[in-house]
Amino acid sequence: MICAIGNPVFDDIRTPRISTDGRVLSGCSTNAALAYARLGGKTAMVGSLGLDHRAGLEEYLQKYGIEYQLETCPESGGFKLDYDERGDRDLTVLGIADPITDFPERFSSYDAVLIGPILQEITTDYIFKLRERYDGVMFLDPQGLLRRLDGDEIDHFRPDGIEKVIGVFDYVKPNELETKVLTGIDPRQDVRAAAKKIKSWGPKIVIITLAEAGSVIYDGQEFIDIPPFVTDAIDPTGAGDTYAGGFLFARLSGADLESAGRFASCTSSVMIEHVGPDFPLTREEVQRRVETLPQPSDVRIS
Repeated sequence: MICAIGNPVFDDIRTPRISTDGRVLSGCSTNAALAYARLGGKTAMVGSLGLDHRAGLEEYLQKYGIEYQLETCPESGGFKLDYDERGDRDLTVLGIADPITDFPERFSSYDAVLIGPILQEITTDYIFKLRERYDGVMFLDPQGLLRRLDGDEIDHFRPDGIEKVIGVFDYVKPNELETKVLTGIDPRQDVRAAAKKIKSWGPKIVIITLAEAGSVIYDGQEFIDIPPFVTDAIDPTGAGDTYAGGFLFARLSGADLESAGRFASCTSSVMIEHVGPDFPLTREEVQRRVETLPQPSDVRIS
């Protein structure tokens, strides 16, 4: 059982392959929760959004049996996402929902909490207080902690004291841009040095995702290289979010780190073949893809 915390968003997406017809449901915590639920896990979600899109979100949450607590605010969050041929994107803000202020007691018995902010809606104080009262697994996707507004555009920055925040988590999963913002190291050039630097701040496990290059998992002793499932990517939005959902599903089901990473890689591959929240994810399809991945290479000791 996981509880995903972070504001849902409704995005307008443009890639070289597709354009959405209006705004579609997305968001780190939302995509992770949807993936986890579709794989068969019990899921809850905590966030804030406006009445303008509440009915659309509740439709999906109820469809997949996801429990939720949604704080109502003047508008829902959302971005306009413009991707280039390389997969890099520009983010323009379409709306900003309120910060999240509560963690319902009824979710405190869940096995794991996934923190997935979009744009500063989760404060460091919220994270520290949650860690004090919650003794389960805590997983961080740091994307929204590293974003701030510059007019209507999004700027990435390294917050003061981010090392202490990351140190309270069991798992932290930055992508390559977030890794470079956090460490100053380009993970395409030296992913192991970047992972070591993040690990030195205190998390138990560091996961760095590298898009089409796969991902690397580091537990302080071993680096585990996870291959990508090679597919036709239509829309990369949500790839890291569904990776997180798939990883936690496998890990909480008893998988070791390598098996969980391979399962997560194949989970994310399903979403990027589609646009929006209606990706046809099943546990059977993910497992089928896992079985086609290259065999694990020998794990090297750092």
